[in-house]
Amino acid sequence: MSDAIPVLLDRKTARLGATALAGLRVAIGLGAAVAPRMVLRPWVGPRLAGEKAAPMLGRSLGGRDLALALGALIALKEEGPARGWVEAGALADASDAIGMLLAFRHLPERTRWQVLILTIGAVAAGGVIAPAIDQDGK
Repeated sequence: MSDAIPVLLDRKTARLGATALAGLRVAIGLGAAVAPRMVLRPWVGPRLAGEKAAPMLGRSLGGRDLALALGALIALKEEGPARGWVEAGALADASDAIGMLLAFRHLPERTRWQVLILTIGAVAAGGVIAPAIDQDGK
């Protein structure tokens, strides 16, 4: 582990946080599979969420979140290395945040700040959890 990245959590707390993040990803992923327009609406607005291809986009993003969540949960259950799964989730969330910032003025005024803050929060959580999650003996 790099000394350049501070470790702010103990291993047990980091693994608990990773489990919580994975649980949120499962909820979002399942929600997107079942009701993709509902999941997309706060993010891109009712007009784009209502487009004919929107369910495909919502389900694709939901599948990404499910894959990241299940990978992390399996690694945690097996007591294996989970850092890569947490970092991959944070990278996916960072990509979402950058995409949002690039299109920010076109996103729904009522929800764009909330969705952006949640997304950046997930990036930050992953950044705090990842360096601590696979620590030895703590």
